[in-house]
Amino acid sequence: MAAAAAHGGDYLRRFVAETEWYNEVVLSAVAPGDWWRGLRHPVQSWMRNCVGGYLLYFISGFLWCFVIYYWKRHAYIPKDAIPTNEAMKKQIVVASKAMPFYCALPTLSEYMIESGWTRCYFNISEVGFSMYLCYMAMYLIFVEFGIYWMHRELHDIKPLYKYLHATHHIYNKENTLSPFAGLAFHPLDGILQAIPHVFALFLFPTHFRTHIALLFLEALWTTNIHDCIHGKIWPVMGAGYHTIHHTTYHHNYGHYTIWMDWMFSTLREPEDILKKD
Repeated sequence: MAAAAAHGGDYLRRFVAETEWYNEVVLSAVAPGDWWRGLRHPVQSWMRNCVGGYLLYFISGFLWCFVIYYWKRHAYIPKDAIPTNEAMKKQIVVASKAMPFYCALPTLSEYMIESGWTRCYFNISEVGFSMYLCYMAMYLIFVEFGIYWMHRELHDIKPLYKYLHATHHIYNKENTLSPFAGLAFHPLDGILQAIPHVFALFLFPTHFRTHIALLFLEALWTTNIHDCIHGKIWPVMGAGYHTIHHTTYHHNYGHYTIWMDWMFSTLREPEDILKKD
């Protein structure tokens, strides 16, 4: 960590070499020719992040939909709760248009890490595994807190809701929600809700590869919480809770867990809805 704190050129070069390798692997596989090699490193990184984002979105979305709507049809979701193909196509269009903007965020975080502006470290061995777990717990608690309040303010501040978050909340019934709705946001809305991941880099020592993995895990997680299947795994903020958020608008703002909603009195249990019905 001393090398990271000193922002030594040799130490920071390890981050650059790592992302250069990511760019080489991804872009050489998908981009014809070598024209992309002449682009600046951040541009290459943004292109690679876009490829990764689109692949994660489409692969996870189509696999999820195949399992819950076709292979295990009616096993998890009632027939009248299955969204139409037209609804899913619209969600795909919204998410696809926003993806290049979303991918600017991991590109920015990589640039700040490579420049030595953050508290990122390269190898877990630099801090030890126990401290890695402690720092990661602090990172995740901060991210959970940050996303909760960012999400809540996107509802409570009326102009933010009207011009940003309402794009996502047109999907307000079970038969309009699908795994493809997970990234169907106004671009700025999606960035705002993920930005606590970047703020955390300035507060907590963070393992570089873990940070990148957690950013892209967001795509998988949002796929999961929009499938309307209540997993009943405490304290996970699963789709049962998030479906309530889409139907009541004022509950269950949390991301990975129910703890923030419990602390700030916005939690509503799926079982409460069932009892009421």
